[in-house]
Amino acid sequence: MLGLRKSSSDVPTGPPAPVVERIAAWSSRHRFVAIAGWLVLVALAVVVSTLIPGEGARSVDPGESGRAQQVLDAQEGVQAIQESVLVQSGDPAATRAAVTDLVTALRGAAVAEVWSPLVPDGTARLTPDRTTALITYQVAGPIEGSSARADDVAAVADQVADRYPDVRFAPAGDQSLAAAVDAAIGDDVRRSERISLPLTVAILLVVFGALVAACIPVLLTATAVVATFGLLQVVDHWLPINSAANTMVLLIGVAVGVDYALFSLRRVREERAAGRDTATAVRIAARTSGRVILVSGLVVVVCLSGLLWTGIGVFRGAAVGIALVVGIAVLGALTVLPALLAALGHRVEWGRLPYWGRRRAAGRRSAAWGRLASAVTKRPVLWGGVATLVLLTMAAPAAGMRLQDAAVTDSLPRSVPAIDAATRMDAAFPGAAAPARVVVWSDSETPADVGRVRDALAGIDRVTVVRYGDVVLARVPLPGSGTDPTSTRALDELRTTTLPAALGDLRFAVSGRTAFAADFADQLSRRTPYVLAFVLGLAFVLLLVVFRSVRVAAASIVLNLLSVGAAYGVLTWVFQDGNLSGPLGFTAYGGVVGWLPLFLFVLLFGLSMDYHLFILSRIRERRAAGMPDPIVDGIASSAGVVTSAAVIMTAAFSIFVTLSAIEYKMLGVGAAVAILLDATVVRGVLLPAALALLGPKALGPGAPDRRMVVDESSGTRHDAVGSIPNAHG
Repeated sequence: MLGLRKSSSDVPTGPPAPVVERIAAWSSRHRFVAIAGWLVLVALAVVVSTLIPGEGARSVDPGESGRAQQVLDAQEGVQAIQESVLVQSGDPAATRAAVTDLVTALRGAAVAEVWSPLVPDGTARLTPDRTTALITYQVAGPIEGSSARADDVAAVADQVADRYPDVRFAPAGDQSLAAAVDAAIGDDVRRSERISLPLTVAILLVVFGALVAACIPVLLTATAVVATFGLLQVVDHWLPINSAANTMVLLIGVAVGVDYALFSLRRVREERAAGRDTATAVRIAARTSGRVILVSGLVVVVCLSGLLWTGIGVFRGAAVGIALVVGIAVLGALTVLPALLAALGHRVEWGRLPYWGRRRAAGRRSAAWGRLASAVTKRPVLWGGVATLVLLTMAAPAAGMRLQDAAVTDSLPRSVPAIDAATRMDAAFPGAAAPARVVVWSDSETPADVGRVRDALAGIDRVTVVRYGDVVLARVPLPGSGTDPTSTRALDELRTTTLPAALGDLRFAVSGRTAFAADFADQLSRRTPYVLAFVLGLAFVLLLVVFRSVRVAAASIVLNLLSVGAAYGVLTWVFQDGNLSGPLGFTAYGGVVGWLPLFLFVLLFGLSMDYHLFILSRIRERRAAGMPDPIVDGIASSAGVVTSAAVIMTAAFSIFVTLSAIEYKMLGVGAAVAILLDATVVRGVLLPAALALLGPKALGPGAPDRRMVVDESSGTRHDAVGSIPNAHG
């Protein structure tokens, strides 16, 4: 049985210690068992991921797009890879010669069909000056091995291109664009790994002033991330986890894992600096910081679970992945971290930096934050009003926010060859790179007729029609960029007017990039109120249970909403209006990616609770200890750890800004701004102002808690309140 008290009758008894304290005490006494158990858990997570065979689950698109995908997937032997090549030169004769050579070469390769601009009905694939042409081909064969065959066909096209150095050959399509996205995400993951861990170590070295202390959170977080990726390989067999979710799991896992370890490690060092032995310091850290870590992790998981209400596969996968890494990070901070600290003892200070290391180990309270909090509590209406006005001003641009899903050509930079090719292709032949996919089938025994579908779409240029089993797949180029209002209107006309009038009794469903964006936005808008109600309601209940104060719970939620709103405003000002686009390395996007506001709300609402919970916990400790100004002292004593945690988390999210996709850049800017505001304006001004206005009763009971804690090493008891040092927090 876990516990802190000896079983002998000479040891005084008292109320049981909190469960997190008992777990920490057990881990510190059985340190090698706890450390070995953690390593075994990580190893098992990795091994189990290799024992379950088969491919991962495939994400199903929302709405009509998902229905089209399911109908097409139900056909045996479906292989729908279609590629296009833009051929361009300043000389019509050179363009024609290159096109003739390429079409001949493609017809001798593994292709099912080639749509050429040189046939009588192929003029729509030529520009009026005949200097630019579009060749489209369908890769032959079943889905098994289709990627390899597509690569072989692309190699044939490359050989033709080598023979015409003065002609541009720009390939783009299903395979090439998907490969470009995968390659960009892979490069982003490797870049984030190269940046995040060294940067985190450097920040922690500054925070702790000692090499061993700085490495402990990194090692703990690294093992938690490894275990998470192992388990995600198992989860992926039932719930799709895409590469974007993996990137988020990595960077967010580093941020929260290091933060949780930082909370406990800083408290242990502060208690040791106050003269307590390691075992006592570990118990005190578990009772205080450990409780905050547990509740904070629970809040993050609860908020992320709100994304499950969207019913969108990519959201569900990302939510499960991030929740898993947060849960494992919490488990490590509450179990193996106390064991590591107990095993290291004073050696945690090894590698201390001269002078700086001694200052960081002392854990001094912040005089600057203390003075600010003192000024705020004396005039809470003035300071709180100014801070609220600042955040509302920052949030004001969000009133004009336009949601706009990113096309591939908008998401990645044109330095990627396939993206440059798709951009050129869409400029000359709108919709050619990523056309709408119309799936047509019949409920009768007679399957849909290819000719009937071709006739129905005869008024649209550059349509390709092929049969797969009992269904017909038509690719219909749409005007516009693919996700802009022009494309959306064309999609709506295709779905509601053109196809119903022409196909009659045949059934159809339209998918593709434009359709997916429209269906995604429609489902998201319908489900968002439920997600918001779920997250806000459950977070309020959880805070109410923790702090037993309706006013504190409500104030915490309002403060979080202010910081999230300010982040929305900055996102709009930067990405939609194009401010600071040069320094951040992107062009004005003209809107905000449609899925980002909700995802950012859920994520930030959970993560920003870390600081609120930690600071409120310190303030309540001081209130329970009978200190005259618990708000000021609690903020001053927690300033070091909260500032350090905010710097680490901001640095982690700032790495997103360096990644390729515009969605990642937006996520990085929004999250970094919100964390910075939460750790400065909200923590330093709004929180103390709100608490001062709410009154002392909102901080909890003022009488000291006289629960006795038994010292395992000596069998003596000491007052729990006495564990709160006045000088070091």
